[in-house]
Amino acid sequence: MSEFVSYLHEVFASFGPINSKRMFGGHGIYHQGLMFALVADDALYLKADANSRAEFASRGLAAFEFMKQGKPMQMSYFAAPESIFDDPVEAAIWANRGFQAAVRAIKPSKRPR
Repeated sequence: MSEFVSYLHEVFASFGPINSKRMFGGHGIYHQGLMFALVADDALYLKADANSRAEFASRGLAAFEFMKQGKPMQMSYFAAPESIFDDPVEAAIWANRGFQAAVRAIKPSKRPR
């Protein structure tokens, strides 16, 4: 676990317990079993969706982007505002925003007939 990922436990202490898993050279950040954030190159990105994307865009926060076959690909994760690293209340608000997007992304399981 990187020092930055370890530090996120402190940043999100007001939000609640988190854990991390290594993935694709970075880390997935989880709360209650749902991935609500990711870390790539020691930068934090929070999950966003149609309900929350405008909040990220209004602050000029960039979407997480990676290259696939020479083409840039965007995911539904956006850079976290720098202010969350100094304000535990704001960190909890933004973590919850990412967590709620993860909750909304859960696909209902198909019911047996």
